[in-house]
Amino acid sequence: MLLQKNEKLIMIGDSITDCERKRPLGEGLFGGIGKGYVSLVDALIQSTYPELGLRIINMGISGNTVRDLKNRWEEDVENLKPDWLSIMIGINDVWRQYDQPTIRESHVYPEEYEATLRELIQRTKPQVKGIVLMTPFYIEPNREDAMRKRMDEYGTIVKRVAEETGCLLVDTQAAFEPVLRDIYPATLAWDRVHPSAVGHMVLAKAFLAAVGYEYQ
Repeated sequence: MLLQKNEKLIMIGDSITDCERKRPLGEGLFGGIGKGYVSLVDALIQSTYPELGLRIINMGISGNTVRDLKNRWEEDVENLKPDWLSIMIGINDVWRQYDQPTIRESHVYPEEYEATLRELIQRTKPQVKGIVLMTPFYIEPNREDAMRKRMDEYGTIVKRVAEETGCLLVDTQAAFEPVLRDIYPATLAWDRVHPSAVGHMVLAKAFLAAVGYEYQ
């Protein structure tokens, strides 16, 4: 596995990452790391590789866009000096364009999204061993659905940025595809965004595959 002994991994994002994690740092006892994919990643790593003593910190905040990440980057990422960083952001950047279409100042359009994501990666990459970029997703198999189609555009941006900056990539939308062949979307996420435990496990397994986790 790419993560090594005594290293620190920060996982940052929006509500999908947050999942009721503790403040100010999402770690510790009694659900401090939250109830979503971050907690599953932590549980699987700690139970399979207990000798590594990895420290995983959840820094997700519900409702965040990439613009919000930029505003808190120094405090919530750089000052914590991670060895590894995982970023999953973009769902709200897209969603606000659909659930509040007339409040345009809340929208983060593709140009700003890509420029901001690149900026954060470029300023942080020299300080860490590696960065994992996770695409935003929409749990809807119909690729012609308006929000799914828009989300795929942002996913393409993440893929391009990952390739051009040398980051690891987790294609979360692709990870959901085989599950959606047999499970109705609302069963995985009633609003197509906030996953059930099954959906969070899909995300956790996709992340773990990217960092070379081996099931034992």
